[in-house]
Amino acid sequence: MPGILFIISAPSGSGKSTLVGELRKFVEGLEFSVSYTTRAPRGSEEDGREYHFTTRDRFEGMIADDAFLEWAEVFGNYYGTARSALSLAAEHGRDLILDIDVQGAMQVMDRVPSAVSIFIMPPSPLVLETRLRNRSAAEHMTDESVIERRLHQAHGELEYVARYQFAIVNDVLDTAAAEMRAVVLQARGDADASVAALADSCRTASSSARLQAVLDQFSSSS
Repeated sequence: MPGILFIISAPSGSGKSTLVGELRKFVEGLEFSVSYTTRAPRGSEEDGREYHFTTRDRFEGMIADDAFLEWAEVFGNYYGTARSALSLAAEHGRDLILDIDVQGAMQVMDRVPSAVSIFIMPPSPLVLETRLRNRSAAEHMTDESVIERRLHQAHGELEYVARYQFAIVNDVLDTAAAEMRAVVLQARGDADASVAALADSCRTASSSARLQAVLDQFSSSS
């Protein structure tokens, strides 16, 4: 049955975009929701590909028209998912991936209880900081306050992990991609026993030793 909604969240620098890209290589029938944002494009980003870039006035007009499934203001910019995204994916016979932050995810979970929620976790605070610094260097951004702000935000976002159905530690890309594939196939009812077992190992309710170890590292570093 098409129309399953997959909510995917992660702290900035967790490798979420790369992981979602890998998932879409190996699983058919997934449509990626392109969010709206009021922030300026970065690097080679194009309107309609990474985001629908729009003005603050237009975004606030869409809020007034109740055009968003979810929206949030992050670091002074609006981000939101149009309500039409899910129905369009279903019309195309596809499931929908929402790549959204914790604020937006909580809204969608309330509005679409059937959604499958996945939290992508960095393997450690040190790895997260390294990834953020590498990204900043690649974007020619050297503002230390930006890195510190994103690290602080990551600690806050990790407090919501238990609200998600699944948590995947993105340490080894191939392993994390296989786990995400297993979660999607299980949600579709297409998983064999081994794939279903892999998906179940990522359930936050099971509180695996690996998941707890990562959470403990972030807790001790806060």
